[in-house]
Amino acid sequence: MFRATPACMRHNTMLPEAGLKAFDFLAILAMLVLQPACGQDAAALPCADKDRKCAYRAMQNHVAGRMDAWQAVVSAPVSERIGTAPPYLVEYINLDNILNGFPERPRAAKVEADLLADVKAAIADLPPAIWNLPGQRLLGIYFVENLGGTGYTDYVLDRNAKPVAAYMVFDAAVLARTKANAWATWKENTPFKIGSRYVLDARIEADGDDNRKNAIQYILLHELAHVLSVGTNIHPPWNIEPRDVAGGATYPYADLSWRIDRKANKYRSLFDARFPQRTSTVYYVGAKLPADAMVSTYANLGNTNFPSLYAATSPGDDFAEAFASYVHVVLMQRPWQIRISRDGDVVKVFNSCWGELRCAKKQEILRHLVEGSSGVMGVR
Repeated sequence: MFRATPACMRHNTMLPEAGLKAFDFLAILAMLVLQPACGQDAAALPCADKDRKCAYRAMQNHVAGRMDAWQAVVSAPVSERIGTAPPYLVEYINLDNILNGFPERPRAAKVEADLLADVKAAIADLPPAIWNLPGQRLLGIYFVENLGGTGYTDYVLDRNAKPVAAYMVFDAAVLARTKANAWATWKENTPFKIGSRYVLDARIEADGDDNRKNAIQYILLHELAHVLSVGTNIHPPWNIEPRDVAGGATYPYADLSWRIDRKANKYRSLFDARFPQRTSTVYYVGAKLPADAMVSTYANLGNTNFPSLYAATSPGDDFAEAFASYVHVVLMQRPWQIRISRDGDVVKVFNSCWGELRCAKKQEILRHLVEGSSGVMGVR
């Protein structure tokens, strides 16, 4: 998982005319019942604004996390499951924000035609095999405003409480106003407190390709990786506590970087002794690292096998960051670089690790995954 008047739901965004034949009448009716009328105020949340215990209870067995709620949606081709987030999903994300201390309260977002066109263009521009990797595990792409981040992905469970699918949610307002390098620079600055001497710039596109479509594409790749992990042994499931991960379970990708501290109920990296900044790295909310720690943080990051700083925050984000940057850099031959300046002078450059010895084992796993080789990451 990752991270602004309620918008009118546009039914034709979710159900374009060309796709109506894929739905029977009852399926369409079910979706319309779940959507509020244009201009309707957002429903009151079942929990007070900072009641984390209530939010936790309300999220257990919430309809948004159960496949039964998504049956009308999965009747359509994946390419048509792009639109405004339904009310039950908006409520669920609000509860998650309360639980995790995010101050934002998401609401449904109207998806403008030009933004939708850029989303579809970003998908179409990917290597052909990439978008097909998740298959039916991807339930759809949905939009809110005031998410508290850029994107969000979560499991949907079957009747045996087993993760079988996932959905992506994006902040339409964030996507609408950003270009690739500006978005990446904003994101990579969020772990650090504001300082006057140090400046961090991120570059994921050449100047001529620095546009909104390519920003969306990179963000999609990260969230797509979360969907790819559903039902696999890539990393431990994110919906269970670390102490509850089955003893003896192996995770070929995550085991390269992570161990479980069951007593503390936390994931520890294998590099924490020589990368002390990792445990203070928090994205999007509550920066803990001072600006003058940028150089030392990235210097220590270079002594690990994490492909980015965000990858060092959790096993799930480790894989998502690796997948996104691997497809972006290796398959699509795009740039990826962090530059840190002090008083106007560049003092640290951090490049993609693909092709370097430190990330070789992760790169091999990703290569097998993309090429469809069996036996590396098995579905359980």
